[in-house]
Amino acid sequence: MEKFTTLKGILAPLDRANVDTDAIIPKQFLKSIKRTGFGPNLFDEWRYLDHGEPGRDNSGRPLNPGFVLNQPRYKGASILLARDNFGCGSSREHAPWALEDYGFRALIAPSYADIFYNNCFKNGLLPIVLDGKIVDRLFKEAAATPGYSLAVDLPAQLITTPDGETFSFEVDAFRKHCLLNGLDDIGLTLQHISDIKNYEARRRINAPWLFN
Repeated sequence: MEKFTTLKGILAPLDRANVDTDAIIPKQFLKSIKRTGFGPNLFDEWRYLDHGEPGRDNSGRPLNPGFVLNQPRYKGASILLARDNFGCGSSREHAPWALEDYGFRALIAPSYADIFYNNCFKNGLLPIVLDGKIVDRLFKEAAATPGYSLAVDLPAQLITTPDGETFSFEVDAFRKHCLLNGLDDIGLTLQHISDIKNYEARRRINAPWLFN
């Protein structure tokens, strides 16, 4: 998992509440578990004017000009701004996979669905919770300023706007440690690889019938 320390990037405002995981990555794309390749189909039913299918070349598909990610001013955005209850619905890990594969590293919203929120940390995304009034301000500033960007400092737990204003955010200490060090569940387990190998060696001696 890629480490997350600091990030400066364009903010893309998705002005919708209760965005569910089927909107983030529709169900037909869940056949793959490779964790990569989902970016072109992020928000598929909103980004395109036709129906998407796995394995289809997206380069010739008609784009929805009214959808935020199709607007040139938000090209290359790495921070997504959303409304309440982002990531609700089914608990598919494909949702954070798609967001990260598209290029997002941080999310900002007043609230998230619990399972989605947990899945983000496990897949290298930083889901930031900010007060609704601050989120409202960011939506207005992003709409008024082409190329509007934010700086996210995870060690200091601060967001800095282009005019230098800062907002602090809370993050669980263990989750922060994992993001700073690029540790997913497998990475955490491999930190104890010598203990695991020693245990396996003892088991081979004490219970050899299990290995026949």
